[in-house]
This record gives sequence, C-alpha cells and structure tokens, in this order.
Amino acid sequence: MKRTIWILGLACAGLIVTAPRLSAQSSIVNRELLRDWVEMKDTIGKLANEMPEDKYSYKSTPAQRDFAQQVLHIAQANVSNLRFLGGKATAPTINRNARSKAEVMKAMADSFDYGEALIKEQTDQSMLEVVQTNAFLGPSSRARVIYFLLGHTWDIYGQMVVYLRLNGGVPPASQRP
Repeated sequence: MKRTIWILGLACAGLIVTAPRLSAQSSIVNRELLRDWVEMKDTIGKLANEMPEDKYSYKSTPAQRDFAQQVLHIAQANVSNLRFLGGKATAPTINRNARSKAEVMKAMADSFDYGEALIKEQTDQSMLEVVQTNAFLGPSSRARVIYFLLGHTWDIYGQMVVYLRLNGGVPPASQRP
C-alpha cells in the first residue's frame, strides 16, 4: 500500500512539474512566430530598400516579374493568406498597380504589420488550431500559415537578391563594414 501511495505521489509530482512546461512550450511557439515575422519584415525591407528607385522596373528576363512586382507579390500573398487566421486587425488595401519604390515598400510593410497584429491577437491554443485555407495549403494550423508565408518570403528574397546583384548591388546581409 505504501508503495502504491508513493508511486501515485510521484506521478502527481511529475504532472505538476510537467504542466507548466507544456504551457511554456506552446507560448514559445507564439513568441518565436512573432520574432521570426518581425525579423523577416526587417530583412526583406532592407533588401527592397537597397534597390535604387530607377531599378524597380528591372526584370531579369522579359517573362519574369519586375522588382516592384516581386515586392508587391510578397505583400499580396501575406494579406490574402493572413486572412485565414481570422482576427480583429484590419487588412491593408494593397494597390496591385503600385510602381514607386515608396508605395511598393509601404504595401509590403503594411502587410507585415497586419501579420504582426494578427499574431499578437492569437493565444497559445488558437495558434495551433486548424483553419480552412485555400486549395494549395488545405486545412492548416494558424502557425503553419505563418511559417508558409515566411518560407514564401524567403523564396522571393532569393529572387530579389539576384535582381539586386544583376544591377551591381550587394544585399544588406552580405555587406561587410
């Protein structure tokens, strides 16, 4: 009997010790999503800013998007996919025809601000809930939607780096003091 009580006591102690850690792990996801999102805004913004205004119409080949369209593509993808998260934050209106560097960069920054607001609205539990998205992503957790957009932005980042380098620029991440 003493052994059974001792084992039950040990099991209860294990649950007490483990429960806060499980909660802390889920809050780590939210904090990391937010940190990665904010860092991506900074990284892609610096790259977009590095391209001179007169090169925003540059295309690597006639079939490709120009540099401004690459930046707008990030903004449009962010806004359209972030809507799947739900939330109270108001989605920015993206002018698909924006051409100036300032207008295009603002659209992208606004899309990241929208994402930041939505991430901050989420709870630990809601970030892990599955939401209906589009045919491409299918049913996905809110966290997966955010990480999909981060991956998508990194993909476009790589294309933008090529455009910048073809025009004699050096990406901020590669610049040395």
